[in-house]
Amino acid sequence: MELCVISSTTRTINPFRSFLTRRIGSRLVQSDSLFLSRGGCSVLRLKKPIKPLEISCASRKFGGGGSRKVAASPAVETSVKEDRLPAALQVTETKRANSSVKLSVEVPAIVCEDCYQRVLTEFMKLSKVPGFRPGKRVPEEVIVGFVGRQYVLRATVESILKRTLPHAMESVTGRALKDSIQIVSSFPEMEKQYSTLKTLSFEVVVDVVPELRWNPENGYKNMKIVVELGDEIDAKKACERQLRQKYKSLGALKIVTDRGLQVGDLAVIDISATTIDEDGSTGQAIPDAESKGFHFDTEEGNRLLPGFLGSILGIRAGESKSFSLVFPESWKQENLRGQRAQFTVGCKELFYRDLPTLDDSLADKLLPGCTTLKEVEETLAKRCQEMEQEAKEQATDNAILEQLREMVEVEIPQSLFEEQGRQFYGARLLEIQGNMKLTEDQLASLSSQKAVNEFLETQRESITNIIKQNIAVGDIFKRENLEFSTDELVKEVENSISEFKKHKQEYDEERVKDQVQEILEGAKVLEWLKERAEIQYITR
Repeated sequence: MELCVISSTTRTINPFRSFLTRRIGSRLVQSDSLFLSRGGCSVLRLKKPIKPLEISCASRKFGGGGSRKVAASPAVETSVKEDRLPAALQVTETKRANSSVKLSVEVPAIVCEDCYQRVLTEFMKLSKVPGFRPGKRVPEEVIVGFVGRQYVLRATVESILKRTLPHAMESVTGRALKDSIQIVSSFPEMEKQYSTLKTLSFEVVVDVVPELRWNPENGYKNMKIVVELGDEIDAKKACERQLRQKYKSLGALKIVTDRGLQVGDLAVIDISATTIDEDGSTGQAIPDAESKGFHFDTEEGNRLLPGFLGSILGIRAGESKSFSLVFPESWKQENLRGQRAQFTVGCKELFYRDLPTLDDSLADKLLPGCTTLKEVEETLAKRCQEMEQEAKEQATDNAILEQLREMVEVEIPQSLFEEQGRQFYGARLLEIQGNMKLTEDQLASLSSQKAVNEFLETQRESITNIIKQNIAVGDIFKRENLEFSTDELVKEVENSISEFKKHKQEYDEERVKDQVQEILEGAKVLEWLKERAEIQYITR
């Protein structure tokens, strides 16, 4: 049933709220354990781009040809300096969309020959060729025949790639994003080329640190923010609602037999809806507005589509009513805004609440530990005031982040999009697991690559927006030379690790540190922006 109105104060997740000690750990372990297709790779920290390193080229990785993911590691510069090639590579860099570049690499014959000789030497060390002492020089034709010409060919091509890729990546040192390097050339084609010409050409695609452009430049320094606050966060009204909900929970539901639906009742209803075309004819069904056996609390009627409650008042059990309504322009689903629709509601059951007298005798039932109604009200009021302040801060942070997003222009690398999207999906699945017990089949289905890909596609806009916000925040932190204390970092890392240990979950301490650092940086940036922004609060 999708007729509920969602407050704008909750529509955007602020990744920089101070939930470090309770939520960082579970977020990280979930993304690591189920959803990172590249297995345990670090969150991409844009202000500290990695440097490409030597890669692993075991033959099993290249057996089928085609595009290959290659993991970069932080030690490339050393290996490049230690291993000088007999001749320079020819590398041509071509810019591509979404902050990626293509490197076209041509390896000279002399380099290929050097790699070939190294492969032969290695085979001589490892092979026990009849008639030759282990480790001794074996004639080329003999060792090739012993190992197998095709296997030597494959090992040579792999050796060339392993040795030359770090050198080819030097042009993007400091810009390449970790785990984004792909050799896109077909391995069988590379084998064929080397076998025929004794040279090798290959192409590499790699994502690089995106270039951020502010529009206007430095516009974040004098932001004017308008924060909309819904009355649902008002502490007084929230306190009244909570007290009413707790009071209603003490009443017994009894069947209504002699009248129709009134405010205060609870009805079990079936709902169906179709669009109404401009000429008045019936259009298509609206699946999101349909529900079977929906438990409708009439006291919560103001949260539904305007006019819905009024249209069914008086309906009796067993009856149906049809009526038309127009979805407001502020409706959360854009495709339904301003749409006229025909609703049909069938009332299956109708109940009223038989409530006890509200007095001090109910205090402990309403809120354990309280002895009077006044104490209940005061305790709830204090909680709601704290919640109101937190919701106000959250709404302010959301408004700032949304405005930052509108100020920046940046092309999001695909690898970064997929990495962040998988982490968001992991967090969502963790939330689902926390709310309900999933069977092994359900968990397997939800954690499948198909489910993840569907999530990435349907949530593309949301994921992209959050990445843009994060990039903008990181840029401000660097531009304005903001910092936080080492003590803060150490404390929050320790708290996060203790959460992992408490729940007996595996963790990567360096990853925990990176994520804690990013969240602390985000908090500092939001604090810095709020101090300088002109903020206006309005109530809907």
